[in-house]
Amino acid sequence: MQLVNSAIHESLSHSSGIRKMFEAGIEMKKKYGADNVYDFSLGNPDVPPPAAVADALHRIADRVSEPFSLGYMPNAGYPGLRAQLGEYLSAEQGVEIPAGHVLVTVGAASALNVFFRAVLECGDEVMTPSPYFVEYGSYCGNYGGVLKTVPSRDFTFELDVPAMAAALNAKTRAIILNSPHNPTGVIYRRESLEALAEAVADAEKRYGRPIYVIADEPYRFLNFDQAEIPSFFTVFNHSVIVGSFSKSLSLAGERVGYLAVNPGISGGDELMNALILCNRILGYVNAPAIGQQVLAACLNEQVDVDIYRRRRQAMAEALDGAGIAYTMPRGAFYFFPKSPVEDERIFVDALLQERILAVPGRSFGTPGYVRLAFCVDEKVIRAAAPGFARAAAALR
Repeated sequence: MQLVNSAIHESLSHSSGIRKMFEAGIEMKKKYGADNVYDFSLGNPDVPPPAAVADALHRIADRVSEPFSLGYMPNAGYPGLRAQLGEYLSAEQGVEIPAGHVLVTVGAASALNVFFRAVLECGDEVMTPSPYFVEYGSYCGNYGGVLKTVPSRDFTFELDVPAMAAALNAKTRAIILNSPHNPTGVIYRRESLEALAEAVADAEKRYGRPIYVIADEPYRFLNFDQAEIPSFFTVFNHSVIVGSFSKSLSLAGERVGYLAVNPGISGGDELMNALILCNRILGYVNAPAIGQQVLAACLNEQVDVDIYRRRRQAMAEALDGAGIAYTMPRGAFYFFPKSPVEDERIFVDALLQERILAVPGRSFGTPGYVRLAFCVDEKVIRAAAPGFARAAAALR
């Protein structure tokens, strides 16, 4: 007797490889001690929030006895915070973004779910390059959409624009591009985006409806080499930007993000009204009041990027020492190195013998690679280096 619907039953049988490794790590830490397990499985930042976050929380606590201090607010978020976000994103994106085109959301994940609820019809396709963040398929599938993946260029993970252009069809409703990218760290180049924009514009004319291009940008601040991160609003007409402050402020558990609609979209007000409605009817209602108030006080703060830059270097040295091939990530806090053997699950098992936790690349739609999250103390990365070398040597 099946207790849940077929789609969820199927999802449970292929549950997230990331979470499986995370849970395996908990058991290993109980057995060997936390200092003797090297966990690179989950992108859960350990860097404490900036000091301004603690100051903001103290001020919020001092006001908590005031009426409605933690009460409901408009479904789109506090008006003052939306205005601040509009100014912040205008400076970041190089396009004037009014407050009315910004929705405060329960992290970037809810922003994507709200957007797909508002625009997808059953059978619509959502394209994304692979490897890709594992939950995208569920997010669009929640509303009848189908995730369609197009492989990136091998090893460099740059966009294969001709392949993406060829995959556009009458069912294509949206494209998700995550830059800086999880799990590869690639930052998409303007020339690739502009070439894709031409293909999208041609497809819109051919099929007679908008194709939305979604910039998924929670890692935008982690740009190690000062590369250009082009504003999608300057490249794609029907574009939206989603992001969060989980990484930049180390507020992953507080779940505060945003969705911004390109002010150049004709009929953008109707789209915004639909998004605000969906934010309510999907049950998110609002991003947390405390999180929004903290963000309003700390919008121009962020954690020290140099901490992650040093960790990136430490991981590169560990992989170099083990003879493991990789493309240096330009952003985010992940490496996506090539497995020494074709089936990366064998490599993951060899790493487990060294008490190193990595995630198989097939969890991101790309077998033959593994993901390593370097949002852990630099000492952990350096202590794991001999284990990487032993695991790789054992498979050669």
